[in-house]
Amino acid sequence: MTLDLTHPHHDGSATYVSQAPRGLGASVELRVFVPDLSDGSAGAEHVVLRAVRDGEPHLTPATRTRQVAGGAWWHVSLVLHNQVNSYRFFIGGPGYRWLNAAGIHERDTSDQQDFRINALDAPPDWVLDQVAYQVFPDRFAASRTDRQAPEWATPAQWGDAVIHQGPGVAFQWYGGDLDGVREHLDHLTELGATLLYLTPVFPARSNHRYDASSFDVVDEVLGGDEALERLIEAAHERGIKVLGDLTTNHTGRGHEWFTRAQAGAQRPEASFYRFDEHPDSYEAWLGIKSLPKLDHSSAELARRLYDGPDSITARWLRAGLDGWRVDVANMTGRMGQDDLAGQVARTMRSTMHEVANEPWLLAEHGHDASADLSGDGWDGTMDYQGFTRPLWAWLNGEGQVNGEGQVNGEGQVNGEGKVGSATATGSEPLPHGLNFLGLPAPIPVLPATNIVATMREVHASMPWASWAASTMHLDSHDTPRFRTVTGGGRSGWIDAEGHGRDRHLLGLALQMTMPGIPSVFAGDEIGLTGVDGEHSRTPYPWDRGVWDAPTWQAYRSWVALRRDHVALRRGGLRWVAAGADSMTFLREHQDEVLLVQVARADHEPVRVPHRLLGDGQGETSLLVGADLTIDGTDVVLPTGAGVHVWAVTATDWEWA
Repeated sequence: MTLDLTHPHHDGSATYVSQAPRGLGASVELRVFVPDLSDGSAGAEHVVLRAVRDGEPHLTPATRTRQVAGGAWWHVSLVLHNQVNSYRFFIGGPGYRWLNAAGIHERDTSDQQDFRINALDAPPDWVLDQVAYQVFPDRFAASRTDRQAPEWATPAQWGDAVIHQGPGVAFQWYGGDLDGVREHLDHLTELGATLLYLTPVFPARSNHRYDASSFDVVDEVLGGDEALERLIEAAHERGIKVLGDLTTNHTGRGHEWFTRAQAGAQRPEASFYRFDEHPDSYEAWLGIKSLPKLDHSSAELARRLYDGPDSITARWLRAGLDGWRVDVANMTGRMGQDDLAGQVARTMRSTMHEVANEPWLLAEHGHDASADLSGDGWDGTMDYQGFTRPLWAWLNGEGQVNGEGQVNGEGQVNGEGKVGSATATGSEPLPHGLNFLGLPAPIPVLPATNIVATMREVHASMPWASWAASTMHLDSHDTPRFRTVTGGGRSGWIDAEGHGRDRHLLGLALQMTMPGIPSVFAGDEIGLTGVDGEHSRTPYPWDRGVWDAPTWQAYRSWVALRRDHVALRRGGLRWVAAGADSMTFLREHQDEVLLVQVARADHEPVRVPHRLLGDGQGETSLLVGADLTIDGTDVVLPTGAGVHVWAVTATDWEWA
């Protein structure tokens, strides 16, 4: 069991970095909290800021500005000299220590995990307060039953089983549409979701529409342009933002641009693709010939797709979208010796800000996104690497021993206004037999120490602002359902018996209490299962009688808790402890401090020196779960499986 509260701390949140206006030459105030040693002596004799300016290291001594019961606050100014400004702190005496985004090190370290602030570009502020809800339009809701099936489709009834393997996967068509989504926006409001993320709405020859045949119109099968306009208007009336999904890496083989490109090597569209031998040999996404890859060295492609006010990117923002999620953004512009991903991101972002007020640009990235998050392009990423993958490995249902040490699946709010976490359900998890997101290996079962180490390493490699503007997924339309991972079964239907409920709700608690934007894939909130991305796209069952009611109530409760506590939306993150079966952390904001513990099984007690909580105050009040106890100079956290959240009394952390 580690205890990091004894270490100096800094992060990119407003608690530690002043939110003064940014720009080249502007100055921001930084502060570091250095806990006193156990004997009460100072934890540092001096603190020195090491910033890199024009590639050169610059040292600036910090000033100790305030002593509190648990330690001392140190302040120093940082001039934003470059677009991206990297820095770390030397913590002098006792010992030799460097503090960077990965934590404290008693040795020299690489600069790759230094703190970073972008002087010119930042994600939109409104993003931090969102809970996203992802909808796969064909499977969410149908406004009518008489819509004509497209010629490529295999029609299915709403209650039919999903085809998730074999050649028919992409062609099974249930008839969901955008007016159906609009008619069910009250569901999002009831859940507490504030942002609707739509997978593609452009015409295509598949149910997923990532093989677009045009970007100029909305698919008539979904209701056309007018249906999207109606949906956006209705969402905005409810205070719900709408995020579109754009594929910049490739088109479908039937796209009007590719048809013209194949028709003549001298046509302008021929430069949009990379032909080895015209017209039938060309670069394709993952070698799939139905998905020809776009060549972003073409200025004309850029002009049509994302460069300037007349581009596709700009057009749909003017129609009301609040931002874009970009499909396989990490692959966009990368072919052989060409690496134009950064150029695409910067140009697209510039266009978006030219035509819209505070648009959000979110990049899909399946692995380490740090190199693409310099701050002047993508605002954030879908955080599979730093959240989804580690969480699966910790809460893998096949790692459960028995049903005795599991979290209560009730998820109800009790009479005192607290989210419940009582006794175990007793349901045995069901085997799932899943491989680990494409690897030829089963999902591992790892201790929380490993999970926290991965999270820290991944997030230390990106600017705080990018991490905070990234989305946290338990799953998505591209993965198995989290409920299956946690032991809910392989049926593709609802785990109403609660086999995987306990660990699912542990994951939910982490999703709603950690930095980033929680993203709920439609159906997670009622306990749907699925063994792969296609299987997870079950048509939404609107009969509430079949929902897993405890899961639905838990989602509503946790979303409400996040909405009601600014520290969960905008606070910093300070790791307290991690063992095999539990992890504990603080979410710190100048207006409140919350202490969170999540445990998958019974574990050794976590003891925290009273003086280290809440800037030396340490008084707590219970919000979720069981209360802690006081043992001399320590607070002792509960030892059972479950989720516990306490508000911690702190001194005034407002900036002087």
